[in-house]
Amino acid sequence: MATTLLRFNCVQPGLEPNEMHQRYNAMLDMAQALDELGGGMVSLEEHHGAPDGWSPSPLVMAAALFGRTKDISISISALLVPLHDPLRIAEDIAVLDLISGGKLTVIGGLGYRPEEYAAHGKSWADRGRLMDECVDTLLKAWTGEPFEYRGTTVQVTPKPLTQPHPMFLLGGTSKPAARRAARFGLPVMFAASVPEIEAYYYEKCAEHGTQGFAMAPPAEFSHVFLAEDVDAGWEQMGPYLLHEASTYHSWQTPDIKSAVHSHAGTVDELRAEGIYRVVSPAEAVEEAKAAGDFAIFNMHPLCGGMPIELGWKQFDLLRHEVLPALG
Repeated sequence: MATTLLRFNCVQPGLEPNEMHQRYNAMLDMAQALDELGGGMVSLEEHHGAPDGWSPSPLVMAAALFGRTKDISISISALLVPLHDPLRIAEDIAVLDLISGGKLTVIGGLGYRPEEYAAHGKSWADRGRLMDECVDTLLKAWTGEPFEYRGTTVQVTPKPLTQPHPMFLLGGTSKPAARRAARFGLPVMFAASVPEIEAYYYEKCAEHGTQGFAMAPPAEFSHVFLAEDVDAGWEQMGPYLLHEASTYHSWQTPDIKSAVHSHAGTVDELRAEGIYRVVSPAEAVEEAKAAGDFAIFNMHPLCGGMPIELGWKQFDLLRHEVLPALG
């Protein structure tokens, strides 16, 4: 049986509040519909100050999603840890772990936009030190025991359900990110396939006497969008896919690696690139059968401010044509 992953960042160009209200509720409705099909995964993320409202509150979104579902697991990819008070997010993540029964995974990210640090009164130059302090604080907080924090004794309650702590990975694609994860004994989620950094991570785990594991998206990762007529689907959805791809590209610097970093300047270039793919239900079924037990539909049904009805058309094709054909 194929696994379905729904990605949501609730982008809404223009930021009209009533439309944004409808978009967030569509996210909840789609997650509930996936839950009713037997469950799956939802991926959330964090950015700040984007002119299209790109996902500033993933922990709040996760709470709302867990309130509407029973079997959905959620991954926050990534939570920009240094922008937060570590005691506050330790509490929030512990409570979400308790509410969900351990279905939350958090990937802690350093971030790559200096303007986000400036907006939160954080020093971009000190981001590595801030990350180290936050990760150390989170791991101590989740023990439920008192510990020293910035000159005072603190204790974070309640203790999370998942032990020794909620599923928490560190993200990145650099050697410093790999060293940090190995030093703290945490698994790492790379944002792209970087085999040389993965090998370096395991070397550092051996040096520190820690045990971890590394994960990365496949080398040919793609978002899948469903349409009965692929050409018509690109005509309808292409401008929204390009909006997201162009926005994300504008945030990147040459040193950043990401499996979803597009360099396309037009819809046709985006289509040729293959990071965003529109496929027919028949093609989706064929690809899923070829993948066998490893089949995953990485769907992004509201991508780039796509009209909600287009998102539902894709979801309906998934639940009425694709999944039934896979048994």
